[in-house]
Amino acid sequence: PCAREHRMPMRRGADTSSTKRGYGYRWQQYRVRFLDAHPLCVMCQSSGLVVAASVVDHITPHRGDHRLFWDPKNHQALCKACHDGAKQRLERASR
Repeated sequence: PCAREHRMPMRRGADTSSTKRGYGYRWQQYRVRFLDAHPLCVMCQSSGLVVAASVVDHITPHRGDHRLFWDPKNHQALCKACHDGAKQRLERASR
């Protein structure tokens, strides 16, 4: 098993729940439609790989900006590995 699976999950306060950050029912419905229309990970595709996407990623972090949050031009389909790995490294590097 992966060591990552055995780490304690980060605890978030009630004010930072996914629903309060905008990822409630409306987002879940949008996510399904977006992934139906964009089924492949764009980062994997750019490397010549064909991998199913499972995450709708905000290209530019929205940081609570609802217009940016819902802007479809700010969304890309990623696999979980790219979202949790390469994309997070890019965001940390740009801070």
